[in-house]
Order: sequence, then structure tokens, then C-alpha cells
Amino acid sequence: MDVLHAAGIRCAEALQAGPPCLQTFWLSVTSLADPKSIFTVCFPLAYFLDREVGVAVLWTGLLAEWLNVVSKWFLFGERPFWWVHESRLFEEQPVSVQQFPVSCETGPGHPSGHCMITGAALWPFVTALTALASRHSRSTVVRLSPFAAYALLLLAVGLSRVFVLAHFPHQVVVGILAGAALGWSLQARAPAARSLRFFACTSLALLLGAVALHRAMTAAGVDIDW
Repeated sequence: MDVLHAAGIRCAEALQAGPPCLQTFWLSVTSLADPKSIFTVCFPLAYFLDREVGVAVLWTGLLAEWLNVVSKWFLFGERPFWWVHESRLFEEQPVSVQQFPVSCETGPGHPSGHCMITGAALWPFVTALTALASRHSRSTVVRLSPFAAYALLLLAVGLSRVFVLAHFPHQVVVGILAGAALGWSLQARAPAARSLRFFACTSLALLLGAVALHRAMTAAGVDIDW
């Protein structure tokens, strides 16, 4: 893993060595793609445009958030900013990497929450736009443009997380793939016709399930807060 981590640090170093104007871009992307934006911006917008799409965005975002947290308890994963100092592999040949206010995220880093949650929650929105484009145009370029924008967005988010030393490249890749897979699999199962009581019970079950799992792992001697 040290070889993989070291390669990731070199990637971050190369990104940070780019034109200074890109620094503002990467910082803006990582800020705007925060998972909270799914619930405060994307869900209300999608719900305003179409109720079923809005519910699907909320549903996939909620489950992706939960699964990401639980996955990190099992997979752990180093954070680049901390690993550079703890590994001591670069003491003889120091790397030139810069710290940002968002660099010092704590907790496990695998997989990337930004990529996984954004990738899952935006999938219903993108497929709805693709269906809309297909009804109004026969052009392949027009019909595929929503998914092209989706792919470019996830790529930008992933690179921004590597840039700020919040994640290694492999954590970003796994986050993107897991997010897209979740979005694809959960979209058709979005409970758009369910009552508010169903969502309240589901949220409570997820909360209690996470607490119970956390207690069980702690009792088993697993240091989740490592």
C-alpha cells in the first residue's frame, strides 16, 4: 500500500504544480460538491422539476451517505495529508505539497464520500435529463450530453479531492464506481409513492443500525475513530 499511497502523493503534487488559476477552481469544486449540497440544493431543485426524480435523488443520497460511513468503518483508508507526515517515506526527498483549510479532514478516507454520494444522488437526475433530451432530439450528442456532464463532474470532483490531499486517487476511483453503481441500482427502487411515515421509519432504522454497528465494532476492539 505504501507504493500506491506514494504514487497518489505524486499525483497530488503534480496537480498542485499546475497553473495558479486552477487552485481556485479545484477549491470551488470540492466545496460545491460537498455531500450536504445534495440535500440542500440538488434535492429541492429536482423535486421542484419532478416529484419522482426529487424523491429518487433524496433516497439514493440518503442510502449512499449511510453506506459510505459504514464502508469507511470497515475499509478505513489513510488520508494523504496525514500519511505524508506519518509514513516518513519522503524525509530524504520531501514532496512539495500545499495544505488547505479542507486538507485536514479526520477519520477514514476510503472510499471518497464526495465522489460516492454525489455520483449516486445525481444518477436519477441525469437519467431524467437523458430521457427528456431523447424525447426532444434524435441527436446522439444531445442525448448523451447529460451523462457526459455527469462523468466530467465526477472527474473534476475526484481530482479536486486529490488536489486538496483529502483522498488518494484509488479512493476517488472506488468512490466514483460505487456511487454510479448505487445510483443505477437504487433508481428503479425509489419509494416515490410511499408516505412520510415510511421515510421517517427508514431514517430511524438507518440511525439505530449505524449506532448498533458502531457499538458492536467498538465492543469487538475495533478503533473506528483511528
